[in-house]
Amino acid sequence: MRAGAAVVAVTVMAMSCVAVPPAQAVRRGATPTAPAQRLAPPLRTLTVVATGDILTEDVVNRSAARLASGGARYDFAPLFAPLAPIVEWADLAICHMELPIGAPGAQVGVVGTSPYGGHLIAAPYEIAAGIRSAGYDRCTTASNHSNDLGTAGFDTTLNALDQAGLSHAGTARTAAELVEHPFIVNGIKVGHLSYTRSSNTGPPRDKWRLNYLPSTTKVVGDLNALRAEGAEVTILSVHIPMEMLKSPTADDRQFITAITAATDVDVVIIHGPHTVQPVEYVNGTLVYWSVGNMVSGMGVPGRGRYSDVRTLDGLLAAVRIAEQPNHTWTAEPWTIALCTELSRRFVYPAITALDTVTDPTIRQQLNSCITRTGGVVANLH
Repeated sequence: MRAGAAVVAVTVMAMSCVAVPPAQAVRRGATPTAPAQRLAPPLRTLTVVATGDILTEDVVNRSAARLASGGARYDFAPLFAPLAPIVEWADLAICHMELPIGAPGAQVGVVGTSPYGGHLIAAPYEIAAGIRSAGYDRCTTASNHSNDLGTAGFDTTLNALDQAGLSHAGTARTAAELVEHPFIVNGIKVGHLSYTRSSNTGPPRDKWRLNYLPSTTKVVGDLNALRAEGAEVTILSVHIPMEMLKSPTADDRQFITAITAATDVDVVIIHGPHTVQPVEYVNGTLVYWSVGNMVSGMGVPGRGRYSDVRTLDGLLAAVRIAEQPNHTWTAEPWTIALCTELSRRFVYPAITALDTVTDPTIRQQLNSCITRTGGVVANLH
């Protein structure tokens, strides 16, 4: 095991020991003629990790191109390798693919300008394999960039994720595909939905291709439908438009508060601000107001507001969801600070700064990241 991985593994071990089953769940002693009897059904748990925006901008693509070999265009796996021990540990690991993914060999990076003046951006086909290599199981695809490549982009994005073995939520190739159904993880029925509250290009021609600008009524109805299908745990991912803020806007807070008051949702993960925001409970629901970026080309001079060094910071939202004796579920956060290294765009758990073999320049960047993120989010790991 690499020295850096050893530090991560210690954190993973600690996460797995957050809680133990209560005494009433232990079994009575068995005898040669009487089998053990359980006083209460075994409690079930689900560990989920989720991370922020994946933006394969030019500097990220250049790094992946330098790492590629054997005639490949890009290799993103090394960028995400420092996260793999934690991501692979989880029962369910969710990424957020903010950009549409192009077809194999297609143009990447900025491919045009939106009607509102922003860039239209395409991610390389190879990004899906890089995400999967880190241990992710699933990606959300509803964002302000989802429609950047038009109708074809919805198809190529989901084709790439399928090819890599990643499930997905938020966009669709058919009307039926946008309707989510519960899936089984660790013997637990899980429902997961993805929406965006904005689009750089407006809604697609076929509205069913994107969960765009949902009302609270729409989201609540979809969550209730998952429960009606037997979902025991539900997770909601939302991409929001207001960027670079330290805390949620009043409108976003009202939106999430209304949803959590109207239905039973266990965890809410928010993307879009490109900066880290607090972690709170709202109406008993665990809410990550913004998990920031996972990887991007931001945080360097010459990018206007995106030069802000806070865009190098993110959160790994690690959540232990546990069944209680009355068959309700609790969600306990174990939040890990993530940091994007400047030159190569490798993504590190901030605790790598504790490893004495970590390059001093990288350690300095990680410590700065910890200081910034710790000023916003309490109880970091």
